[in-house]
Amino acid sequence: MFRKILIANRGEIALRIARACRELGVASAAVYSTADARSAVVRYADEAVHIGPPPAKRSYLDVPNVIEAALKCEADAIHPGYGFLSEDADFAEVCRDNGITFIGPPPEVMHRIADKATVRGLMAGAGLPVLPGSDGAVATLAEAREIGDAIGFPLVIKAAAGGGGRGIMVVHEPDDLPAVFRETRATAQALFGDPNVYVERYLPAAAHVEAQILCDGRGTVLHLGERDCSLQRRRQKLVEETPSPRLSAGQREEIGRYAVAAARAVGYSGAGTVEFLADEAGRLTFMEINGRIQVEHPVTEMATGIDIVAEQIRVAAGDPLSLTQDDTVVRGVAIECRINAEDPVQGFRPTPGTLAVFRPPAGPFIRTDSGFAEGDTVPAHYDSLLAKVIAWAPTREQAVARLTRALEEFQVESGQVATTIPLVRDLLAQPEFLAGTHSTLFVDRFLARAEDAR
Repeated sequence: MFRKILIANRGEIALRIARACRELGVASAAVYSTADARSAVVRYADEAVHIGPPPAKRSYLDVPNVIEAALKCEADAIHPGYGFLSEDADFAEVCRDNGITFIGPPPEVMHRIADKATVRGLMAGAGLPVLPGSDGAVATLAEAREIGDAIGFPLVIKAAAGGGGRGIMVVHEPDDLPAVFRETRATAQALFGDPNVYVERYLPAAAHVEAQILCDGRGTVLHLGERDCSLQRRRQKLVEETPSPRLSAGQREEIGRYAVAAARAVGYSGAGTVEFLADEAGRLTFMEINGRIQVEHPVTEMATGIDIVAEQIRVAAGDPLSLTQDDTVVRGVAIECRINAEDPVQGFRPTPGTLAVFRPPAGPFIRTDSGFAEGDTVPAHYDSLLAKVIAWAPTREQAVARLTRALEEFQVESGQVATTIPLVRDLLAQPEFLAGTHSTLFVDRFLARAEDAR
């Protein structure tokens, strides 16, 4: 096992990793920007290293600064969490060159799964269903038009190097293709430094279902059940749950088989996620592989009792997984909601500021992951996530009721900070969500109706 792990992240995920380190008997070192000098993980970790000013490019994304911090505190591993450097294969290579273990898949695997257009072909070869579309990247408008004529409209154009729901645009009519094609390529270049895009058929009323995987690099590949992430705003997840309310027992077994096959096809190691779309009949099609821990991993932890972060650390240290597929039993229902420092009434404008009152909920089978405490300041420089609230119960109806109760107890008072708590409570009460029939379009349609009513 490692002696010390540097946590190259911030907020709730950094604190989550530090807690896993403590339970494993591993020392933790936090990094922090000037804006996060008083953050929860800085107070909790065994030590903390300042890595730069507030802008992420000069701190959390500054590879030389992060590596220097790891060498300074003599860490033998770096856990990147999610976001920031977590899917940067070049960073993983720099870690290796400096004798530091990157807690994640090897750089070769990260390079392999980074090009989502190429991964489509690998998945098709592994027997996974993929949507009709291009074989690899599409270089010209003429090629995109030819594919559109073959598979039909609407279609979706995606950045080959994309992720996190970014770099994706839908083309509803052939006449819209030239403008959307150019815009998607420009967006891909601006966001990811790579203009390559690929084309797929668009499923307008799809559900977003993903499978958690754990692989130890010794041939053991496990799936830990699926999560339904269909409650999204502009492809950004708001609520996640396991098991999915829309899959049958047979479809649940199917997504597990597909996830294992996908992991084996790319030689995966560590914790990751294989994402799918499900049509109205529950038919699955592969979407992408995420080579990192996910924001929503606590949902799976609550329902299985498996510490995914601890297993991720053990695998990176060269140990085998401490469990088998038979140990991965999903019991009851777990639901997570993300609470952001944003004002939904003002177009989800971020609302940084000081948390005069911050009292997360508690009670039976409630878990709250947050990187903030009362009196802390929410900085304006980073993601606006305040907390994740997760509820578990024997049934979905009970889990929704328990999560709703928890959100009613969540107290955030500030003259500056507005939150998405009221919106999430409204969404949990909607008939389509309660019935489990909502698609990825549901939230945007709900917000449009609310805007029309104002």
